[in-house]
Amino acid sequence: MAEARANQYEIIRNEGALRVARVYAEALLQAADKRGEAEQVLDELEGLMDAIAQGDAGLEAFLGSPEIPRERREEIIKSAFEGKASETFVNFLLVLNKHDRLDHLRAVTRSYRLAYDRRFGRLPVQVASAAPLAEDQVERLRQELRAAFKGEPVLDLRVDPELLGGLVLRVKDWLYDASLRTRIETVRDQLFERSNHEIQSGRDRFSSGS
Repeated sequence: MAEARANQYEIIRNEGALRVARVYAEALLQAADKRGEAEQVLDELEGLMDAIAQGDAGLEAFLGSPEIPRERREEIIKSAFEGKASETFVNFLLVLNKHDRLDHLRAVTRSYRLAYDRRFGRLPVQVASAAPLAEDQVERLRQELRAAFKGEPVLDLRVDPELLGGLVLRVKDWLYDASLRTRIETVRDQLFERSNHEIQSGRDRFSSGS
């Protein structure tokens, strides 16, 4: 029972953090858009997340540490970002710090990206291919996606040699798998099913004949 309560608390806590993050993200997007800095702020947020993901664990620990006085965090934020990032971004970090919400920054970044995509009609698309795509292939893919989904595709291209050939596209909850590996596996499964069917039919005929 105690473990179930702990798990339930974790879920509720995370959902609460996401709600808070969405509120902050919407407010940030509104302020940034008024200044014409919406895209720049997105780049700055994701740049900070990239720095953390690339191994700057000390930065993330600093952002979420309750042990460091708020005033000290403010000094470091100003020293690190003033004059190097947009005023909107710096002020936002200071607001998060003032309310002890810097540990929500990862969730805020994700919520901001989603809100930005909705407002400006961006369509995030994950594209996996067996080899890097040529520029004309990328442009043709972008045009086809634009026509199909009525949005501006933002392609996240990656190479996956295991695909052997073809493409795998993921758009929101839609998955299109045109990879060579999948086609091979489909043919293999069909042959396996046909073989099983023939074996079973032979057994049935043998049983009937006896």
